Amino acid sequence: MTPSTSPLNRQTLGDLLRRTRQRYPGKVAIRCGATEWTYAEFDDTANRLAAGLATLGIAVGDRVAVIARNSHAFAALRFAVARLGAVLVPINFMLNSAEANFILEHSGARLVCVDSGLAEMARSASVGTGVQQLVWLPSEDASEPVPGLTTFNQLLQHGAELPELALHGGVPAQIVYTSGTESRPKGAMLTHDAVISEYVTCLVDAEIAHGDVVLHALPLYHCAQLDVFFGPSVYVGITSIITGKPTAENLLMLMAREGITSFFAPPTVWISLLRAPQFDTTDLSKLCKGYYGASIMPVEVLKEMQRRLPQVRLWNLYGQTEIAPVATVLKPEDQLRKAGSAGKQALNVETRIVDDTMQDVAVGEIGEIVHRSPQLLSGYYRDEEKTRAAFEGGWFHSGDLGVIDDEGYITVVDRKKDMIKSGGENVASREVEEALYGIEGVSEVAVIGLPDAKWIEAVTAIVVAKPGYTLTEKDIIAACSMKLAHFKVPKRVVLTDALPKNPSGKLLKRELRRHYEELFRE
Repeated sequence: MTPSTSPLNRQTLGDLLRRTRQRYPGKVAIRCGATEWTYAEFDDTANRLAAGLATLGIAVGDRVAVIARNSHAFAALRFAVARLGAVLVPINFMLNSAEANFILEHSGARLVCVDSGLAEMARSASVGTGVQQLVWLPSEDASEPVPGLTTFNQLLQHGAELPELALHGGVPAQIVYTSGTESRPKGAMLTHDAVISEYVTCLVDAEIAHGDVVLHALPLYHCAQLDVFFGPSVYVGITSIITGKPTAENLLMLMAREGITSFFAPPTVWISLLRAPQFDTTDLSKLCKGYYGASIMPVEVLKEMQRRLPQVRLWNLYGQTEIAPVATVLKPEDQLRKAGSAGKQALNVETRIVDDTMQDVAVGEIGEIVHRSPQLLSGYYRDEEKTRAAFEGGWFHSGDLGVIDDEGYITVVDRKKDMIKSGGENVASREVEEALYGIEGVSEVAVIGLPDAKWIEAVTAIVVAKPGYTLTEKDIIAACSMKLAHFKVPKRVVLTDALPKNPSGKLLKRELRRHYEELFRE
């Protein structure tokens, strides 16, 4: 059956904002720096921006990339693109130009929206791609437009009325590129239906509610901030405080000044708040909901948070880009009782842990975590082979290995795809290994994640030098810095004579982790 394009029963991201505007027109929707929009103003801005983008030729199905830090303009762009039936391609602004170039070329983006600080990188990344134009977005702080670029304000000169488009929830809303074991990222295609299904999961399981005041500080290019917190906030009419500066000093200032009630961050950022000298003198009395994800919160940090923020209820949200991204939830009452667990399957998700024959494993046995859900991606863009592999057996294969206990709580124990999550960012070990193999004198290398007080997992390179070569940690890190985004560069390098392997020659990374994990604990 073909999805209906009638506005009578349509549910798209653009519809969500319009409906919230009708319910709460005068309520503050966005506050970012000196900019404040009510829901009526936010909706009008998204419409005018959509009309402006249409004059640049953006239409249904076109890909619009964004390389920018958090801002009110980024928020408006999200809904303007949806209103046109175009597809948002958010790009990690910490990538280098070569890495961003691949995404722009692969996605077929026609337009890139940038802020002042990232315009030069975006220009370089656009060379040789189908990008036809760059658009300047204002940032949180007052910034001057980049000469030669069409500006956000120029696009807003168009009227707020848009023609009724034949859209439905089954069309793509976004392509989010996710790292894997491969050196090239994959573009996860997510429809409006998938994203909105995930919003419902978050509203229920994470108790996101109309009366919250939410601080959005982690990058909106990442689906966690964009689709677990910002999107649901708009859905139910929450006041959103947006910042592109996730420093402890700025976050604590905003929490106190804005009366923030709800905040999400990976463990590394929560730890930075606890260690900030002004933490104990900052009024955090309104903060009552705390969320973390991307990596496990150390038990001792959980205990410290409960001691120093006794009024804050905590949630651990686990998932991945392909499921939009929440799959399981560990709720407040289980934080210490099930410390280290990813919780139970979320509202709109069905989760199993299976062996290689797709049979459920027994309690306590390791298997792969697989999902069924309306939240799932429709496929990997321009990659039928990886799409087929991901959905083999009629379930989505997460690539994560886990165990389930007798109460149904899931704990992630390893990553089948050998992903490292450092400071909340995904780092594919193979990509780093390929960069290391390009260094003269490197014979063999293995990249692993090791426990770290700051990064939770530190990207660590175990390197074997070729005979006759002398390598140093400093030189290796410097060489990697020339090839990789800074968050992918090894934090540590270990020089050794040999790497452990099994009889068939396969590298035993588990042995490396076991051998070195205590060496770097602080």
